[in-house]
Parts: sequence; C-alpha cells; structure tokens
Amino acid sequence: MFTFAVDGGSMTDASPRPAQQVTQMIAAEKVRLQAPQDKSTRRMITRVLRVLDQQREDLDRLIAKLIESDDDWRNRRDLMSSVPGVGQTTASKLVAELPELGKLNRQQIAALVRVAPMNRDSGQFRGRRTIFGGRASVRCALYMAAFNARHFNPLIRRFSERLRAAGKPFKVIVVACMRKLLTILNVMLKENRPWDPKLQMA
Repeated sequence: MFTFAVDGGSMTDASPRPAQQVTQMIAAEKVRLQAPQDKSTRRMITRVLRVLDQQREDLDRLIAKLIESDDDWRNRRDLMSSVPGVGQTTASKLVAELPELGKLNRQQIAALVRVAPMNRDSGQFRGRRTIFGGRASVRCALYMAAFNARHFNPLIRRFSERLRAAGKPFKVIVVACMRKLLTILNVMLKENRPWDPKLQMA
C-alpha cells in the first residue's frame, strides 16, 4: 500500500511518486497485453491491470482527501479548476505532482514538464523536434485538459484554431495548447487569481 507524508507544504514519498509509479506500471502492463500471449497470460495481465486501476483510484481519493485538509493545496486546486477544460481531478494531480507550478517562469515550467520541443540536431543534421522525459503523468493530465480546453476554453480554442489555420499537424497543435494551458496555470498560481476570460494571462 502506498502512503503519503506531508513535508514542508508538499506531498512527498519515496521516489518515484506512488501515483507516477502506478501509472508507469499500468502503461507497461498494457504494452504486455498488446503482445501475442496465450489466454492464461492475458487473463493474468488483465487481473493485474484491474488491481493497478483500483490502486490508482485509491491514490486519487487519498490525494483529494489530503488536498481538502490543507488550505493552500485546496486553494491551488480551486484556482486551477476554475479554468474551462481543467477538472478537479487534473487540478489535484497537478497540486500533488507539480508543486513547482507558480514558482518558476514559463520557460522553466515548460522545460520541467517537457512540453517544450527538444531538438535532435547534430552538426548540419536537423532532427525532428520531440518531447520526451520530464513528468509523463503530468503530461498525460495536461493532454486531456488541453484536449477539452480546445472545445470549452475560448482562449485555448482561438489559439488552436490559429495553429490549425496555419497548417500545423494535430500533435503539434495539442502540445502547443498543453504548453499554453500550463503557462496560464503558472501565472494564475503565481498571482493567486482565478480564471478570467477577459485577461490575456499568457
């Protein structure tokens, strides 16, 4: 069973964080399930996935309970969930797994989460820009939030439409929306203010 300890205003535990560890284990088991397997092995993997899913739900409930017990964490969650497209589950995940949010500048927070494309250049060779490393579980949460925000958040929707009109591929648009949303959340927490569609915060 995973447990959290409260230390100096952040949720800490043995590295890697329990929620990240469970997410990684689920991803690994899903990859195994896609490979050719006999029926008994597939049943075993499916049972493991059910247990891991239950553990993830238990962790989500524990995180939510911890956030409710702390005024600062609760305020951070409520500020973030005021943004159209960002639900309380996503906001809670960001409170728990990205405590640096609101304390870094836009370049630093994008680099930490790795939503700033990294180049693979060498000499005269120009490789494809990609995102890798960083906090994968945070990126997963941001992906879903950005996907929803493209439909329900007027600022993100306009930004997405401009990129689409410019002929950008879907993946490039979504990553750019993730970075835009992360920057908005970073400013909101830094300035301790809720979402206001009239303000251009990023």
